[in-house]
Amino acid sequence: MRRTSLSSSKATCIAVALGVVLAVTLSTFAASPLNTGSGMTVSGLSSRAALRVRTPFMQSIGVYRSGHLCHSAVETAVKAADGLKSVPHGGKLVDLMLKSQTDIDAAIAATDLAIELNDRQLCDTELIINGGFSPLTGFLNEPDYNGVVENMRLTSGDILGLPVIFDTDDESIKPGMKLRLTREGKDIAVMEVESKYKPDKVKECKNLYGVTTLEHPGCLMVATERGQYYLGGSLKGISLPVRDFPCKTPAEVRAELPAGKDIVAFQCRNPVHRAHYELFTRALDAENVEEGGVVLVHPTCGPTQADDIPGPVRYKTYEVLKEERQDPNIFWEYLPYSMHMAGPREAIQHMIIRKNYGCTHFIIGRDMAGSKSSLTGDDFYGPYDAQDFAKEHAPELGMKTVPSLNLVHTVEEGYVTADYAQEKSLTVNKLSGTKFRQMLRAGEDIPEWFAFKSVVDVLRANS
Repeated sequence: MRRTSLSSSKATCIAVALGVVLAVTLSTFAASPLNTGSGMTVSGLSSRAALRVRTPFMQSIGVYRSGHLCHSAVETAVKAADGLKSVPHGGKLVDLMLKSQTDIDAAIAATDLAIELNDRQLCDTELIINGGFSPLTGFLNEPDYNGVVENMRLTSGDILGLPVIFDTDDESIKPGMKLRLTREGKDIAVMEVESKYKPDKVKECKNLYGVTTLEHPGCLMVATERGQYYLGGSLKGISLPVRDFPCKTPAEVRAELPAGKDIVAFQCRNPVHRAHYELFTRALDAENVEEGGVVLVHPTCGPTQADDIPGPVRYKTYEVLKEERQDPNIFWEYLPYSMHMAGPREAIQHMIIRKNYGCTHFIIGRDMAGSKSSLTGDDFYGPYDAQDFAKEHAPELGMKTVPSLNLVHTVEEGYVTADYAQEKSLTVNKLSGTKFRQMLRAGEDIPEWFAFKSVVDVLRANS
């Protein structure tokens, strides 16, 4: 069984869905760590041009540029059933939730083994069964896994930034078994195991993250948290998780968004601060956003890096700002997604998800989903790698990118672009994240140009 629905029109694309496979000969994580050299500059170029020089990650990432536009051409000919401009990835929004108690009871009764989901597995399971990962109908079998790792393609030809897998160390699980996936005693889904395989984790890390060093949080996760086997198989949804923060399904969010309008998605894994607010409100003025567009503020509240603020606390910061602003042009929802810190590849994953939630545009921040070495503090990706990569693949996805403005706060004029501040010789206020956290812990006053007082109160109350 395939993990995606393949229409006859899409089948015509398979012949051109073969990419350049990146040959990776590393065999163990003991291999020498690979430095990315991110943050490179080139003498004689303007700072902007220098930053746009491809980093080693962009040179080595396991994807290819090509004319895989068959699917987007099909999708643009399809009008979204809900009247939104955005058609779900693959042409149809997946909904795997069983509707009747009879079907639920029968599915559970047929299972062979119960598996308790960890935080990351819970997020992935939820986004498969609620359609957030459309067109996926289950965890990837080996051919789809290899296709995504090697060239960012499912066997159907659909693009996917990162493989969605189910890991295990359980030797007893065999293909043909049915697993009851649970969380704290609550049945979430039933999985029919179709395959069990051992992934090449070094190759996976090299292609997804651009490096194999354990200094990268994504590589560390793959090497130390994931089991030795991956399971592929279809899912049936039993119930959605109960969380400290509400996560509406794509269908529910789409039903609330205005039909026929541009919907600009803002993704963030951090508490919301003043610069974020300035960024996503100004995005509606972008040249490629039509008049009357709205913003969907859609932060991830699942697992991220070890030192990030917990999801429930992040959620509370957005809620207090939502109540303060009461802006009809801003919609606020929350995403049960597990961050990989995969830079450019993860930007594609986020665009696909937001497309399924009804968005037409996606704000790409500087060094989006980037991370730093746990040893040296060096960036793994260049500041514009994700922007360039997303812009390159946006036409196929049927999305438009809105590059984030490099905003700074000035004494004279408040928030302006860095270029404007330099041109006008304005006085720029600066406050590092490290200094902010120190001030937060010490109970010092935080300048309101940096953080909203209500948000600071939430962070202090939950520290």
